[in-house]
Amino acid sequence: MNAFLRIISAYLLGLGVLSNAYAILPIEKLDSYKGAQAYLVQTKALPMVDIEVSIDAGDRYDPVGKSGVADMVAGLMNYGARGDKGLLTEAQIADEIADLGANVGLSVGGERAILRIRSLSRKDLRDRAVQLAAAMLSAPSYDPKIVEREKQRTITSLREAETKPEFVLERRFKKSVYGNYPLADSPSVQSVGSVNVNDLKQFHKQFYRGDRMIVSIVGDVDRSQAAEIVQTLLKQIPQSGQPIAKLPDLQRTPVEALAQREIQIPFDSQQAHIAMGMTAVARNNPDYFPLLVGNYILGGGGFVSRLMSEVREKRGLAYSVFSYFAPGKENGIFQAGLQTKNDQAALALDVMSTTIAQFIADGPTPSELEAAKSNLINGYPLRIDNNRKLLDNVSSIAWNDLPLDTMDVWTKQVEAVTLEQVKASFQKYLAMDRMKIVVLGAKNK
Repeated sequence: MNAFLRIISAYLLGLGVLSNAYAILPIEKLDSYKGAQAYLVQTKALPMVDIEVSIDAGDRYDPVGKSGVADMVAGLMNYGARGDKGLLTEAQIADEIADLGANVGLSVGGERAILRIRSLSRKDLRDRAVQLAAAMLSAPSYDPKIVEREKQRTITSLREAETKPEFVLERRFKKSVYGNYPLADSPSVQSVGSVNVNDLKQFHKQFYRGDRMIVSIVGDVDRSQAAEIVQTLLKQIPQSGQPIAKLPDLQRTPVEALAQREIQIPFDSQQAHIAMGMTAVARNNPDYFPLLVGNYILGGGGFVSRLMSEVREKRGLAYSVFSYFAPGKENGIFQAGLQTKNDQAALALDVMSTTIAQFIADGPTPSELEAAKSNLINGYPLRIDNNRKLLDNVSSIAWNDLPLDTMDVWTKQVEAVTLEQVKASFQKYLAMDRMKIVVLGAKNK
C-alpha cells in the first residue's frame, strides 16, 4: 500500500469506516439522568463534539387552533434565556455563540423538537457551549416584545409562502392524508396570530422535561465527559410533570372512490404540482427494510428508479419524479410527486399512478432487486462518514427505540431482503384505492 492509500485508509478508520468492511463505532448507553435517556459514540477523528437533545414536543402537540406553538417555543429559545449569571439577551446569546465558534440550533418536526450543539471538544469551550444551551433549554425568557416581533415575522413569511405552489400543495396534502390526526393542521396567519406568551410558557412547562428527552452525543469525549455534558444540560430541567393526554391513533387511509380521494386546486403557476400518498409504517416496523429497498427501485433511486424511467426518460413529462416512505416513531406516510406542464398534468398523473400500481401488484425484477441492494449497501459508508451523520443515526436509533447495533446490521438487513418480501410488504401497506391525490395548477383553457 503506497503512502497516499495509507493516509486515506487511516482517515476512513478515524471515521469508523474500513475500506473493505463496515467497522461501525459502538453506541454506548449512558446512565439515565432526570428521566432522560443518553447515548454516546466516541470518535477521535476530529477535536469536536456534536450533541443533540430530542424532546417529545413536536407539532403534533400544538393546542387546537394554535398551530405553530411548538415551533415558536423552540424557535424563540435563542432570543433570551436566564442563565446562572442572570438574564441573557438575544444579542448576548448570539455573541457568545460567535465567540465560541460553536453552533447552537433548534428545529421542530411533527414528532419532536431538537436542540443541537456543535463545539470544539476542548473543555473550556465545550463547557461554555453546553452551559449556554442549558440556559436556553431550561429557562427561555419569551420576552413579550420579542414574541410579538417574531409572530409578525412568521405571519409575513406565511403570507409569502402562500404564494408558492410547493407550500400550498404540501399543506393540503398533509391535511388530506392525516385527516383528524393533529399533524393535519399547519400553522396559518390566524393560528400564529392567536399565540400569546402564556401559550409558549405553558407549552414549555408541560413538555420540556427530562422524561420526554433523549440526549445523543458523538465526538471527542469519553463516558465521564459525556455524563457531565448530560448533567449540565439537564440540571435545571424538571424530571417529570403533569400527565399528558395520549394522542389519537393515526387511522389508516380509508378505501375511497377517486372522486373522494383526488383534490384539484386551481393555482396561477406555470407548472402543475402533483402529490400522491397515504399513511404507511413506523420506523420500527419489521417490514421497514423491504419497503426501503422496494422504494429505492420504485422512486427513491433517482435516475435508476422506475418512476424516473417511465415519467421522464420514456415520456419527458417531468424533470424529476420521486417517491419515499417517511417513517416516524409511531406512524408514517408514503408520498410520491412530480411537477409538469399544466396541459400534461392528467397524463403525468396517470403514468405515475400506473407505475406505482404495477409495482404494488408485481414487485421488482430480480435484477432490479440486486442492483438496489448493491447501491444501498455500497453507499452506506456515506451515511456515517462524519460526526453529524453519525449523530443523525444515533438520534434516530434512540428516538425510534431501535436496537443499539442497528448501524452494525443495517447492510445485512438490506442484503437479506427478498423479492417476496418486497412484493408482500408493498401489497400490505399500499393500495391505489387508498391513495390521496392533490393536483395544484392552472386549469387548461
